[in-house]
This record gives sequence, C-alpha cells and structure tokens, in this order.
Amino acid sequence: MKAARTLRTLAAAAALAAAGLLSGCAGMQERDQGNYQATLPPPEPTHHANNGAIYQDDTAVALFEDTRAHRVGDILTIVLTESTNATKKASTSTSKATKLDTGTPTLFGSPVTLGGKSLLNASVDSSSDFSGSGDSAQSNTLSGTISVTVAKVFPNGNMLVRGEKRLVLNQGEEYVKVSGIVRPVDVSSDNSVASTQLADAHIAYSGKGAVADSNAMGWLARFFIGKFWPF
Repeated sequence: MKAARTLRTLAAAAALAAAGLLSGCAGMQERDQGNYQATLPPPEPTHHANNGAIYQDDTAVALFEDTRAHRVGDILTIVLTESTNATKKASTSTSKATKLDTGTPTLFGSPVTLGGKSLLNASVDSSSDFSGSGDSAQSNTLSGTISVTVAKVFPNGNMLVRGEKRLVLNQGEEYVKVSGIVRPVDVSSDNSVASTQLADAHIAYSGKGAVADSNAMGWLARFFIGKFWPF
C-alpha cells in the first residue's frame, strides 16, 4: 500500500514537471512565425533586341514613370510611428444580510415545550460581504524606419508588403518585422508610408541573446504563475 502511494506521488510530480516544461518551451518560442522574407520581382521575358532601331528596351530611361512602389518586388519604406496607451479599472462590491425569527409557536393554544424549553422556536442570522477591485495600464512606443518589398498586388491596386530588419550586436541579435496592406494613394512622394496606414498590420520587435535572456522569466517561475498551477 505504501509503495503504491509513493508511485502515485512520483507520477503526480512528473506530470507537474512535464506541464512546466511544456509551458516554458511554449513561452520561449517566437510568437510570430510569419513569412517576412523579401520578395524578388518576377523574371522579365526574354526578347530579341532590334539593333536597327534608335529605341532599345535594355537601355531606355523612363522619363514620366512614377518611381513609387507599385509592382511585385518594388521596395518602399515603412515609417514606424506606433504609440499605444491603454488603461482599465474595475471595482465590485456586494453585501447581503438575512435575519429570521419564528418567535414561540403554539399548538392548540399552548407552546410546545419539553423540560421547560420550547421545541418549535427558531432564529437565523447571517451576513456576507464581497469587495474586489483591479487596475491595468499599458503603454508602448515604437519609432524608426524599415524598408520592405511588395509581395503581392491585388486587383484593386492595394499592395501586400512585408520585410524584416536584423541587427547583430555584441550581446545578441535584435530584429524588426513588418507586414501589412498598403493603398497606393498612401505612399508619399519619397516612397514611404506611415505604419499607422497599414491594414492588417503585423509588427514585431524582439531580440535574442544574453540581454534578452536576462529579461526573460525562467520556465519554473513561469509554471508557478501560469494557468496549470492550481493555487
């Protein structure tokens, strides 16, 4: 019996450790696994140059062509101007009180007693109170620039753009990833667009290395504050 109880205790401990490892590994993985690789322009069809003509396609210069990005593989600049500020506050308070007294009931005009004590009288007195409150605040700011490429042009002219920038530093690596949909009219004359004008925007800023690891919570501490810990 004692051996069976010991085995059950070890199995429970192993299950808790496995849950902690799974939650820790899930937290250490990158949350955004999207494709942010640069898109190259499609290859141009081969053609034979007409050497007898003055105009040559290979050396022609477009005098009136718009230089802003509008084709697959074109490059444009995203100006990161993200700033968010959110606050939330909640408060709840409830109370309840109950009191009941039946007095001294009688039966056929006389109280029901036994040994001089009433048998039917009863009284109830109860009360309950609850009070709770919570506050939450979050503020984020991201500024800078990143160049992306046009991955797809939709029939209405809108463009799907995406790209990433990686910086390798002495103590690790930092990266910025951006993807979203841009309207051609939002692209300015210097071939740039604000990140606030991106539709379905996905913006990720993170890093790897010694500095990022020192700011990350360990898997065991993450387990004790996670949803798998019952207390």
